[in-house]
Amino acid sequence: MSDVHKLSLSVQYASNAREVPSRQQFRRWVKAALEQDVQMALRIVDEIEGRALNQSYRGKDYATNVLTFVYDDTDPLYGDVVICAPVVAREAQEQGKDLFAHYAHLTLHAVLHLQGYDHEKKKEAERMEARETALMLKLRYPAPYLVSK
Repeated sequence: MSDVHKLSLSVQYASNAREVPSRQQFRRWVKAALEQDVQMALRIVDEIEGRALNQSYRGKDYATNVLTFVYDDTDPLYGDVVICAPVVAREAQEQGKDLFAHYAHLTLHAVLHLQGYDHEKKKEAERMEARETALMLKLRYPAPYLVSK
């Protein structure tokens, strides 16, 4: 299904993290979640930038794992995704998850947000989580919402 959708993806590495997925891995994960044409930048950041962005755009004074910014919801869809490498690494360790599986999940999660998925209401959250789980399994990763520890 996603092969019919066009993707323009820029991956930016602005982090000192050693273990981060390659551009090719990010592209594979983004393409798996595409339901429409998308032009986006995906930026991997450290905690200082992640915290500053979360503070500026969400009023939260901490670095979060992933932020999604939609600039134009026309066709193609334009937006940015920011993933905070140290937060992802910490969460993966705390949750007993494989680091790259966690990156895959957060990438899928962000791309779904970019395309209008949300999890503010229970029914929306169930729909989004079901889609994420199906995509993770299709990519041969474990279901993301199972508790590992």
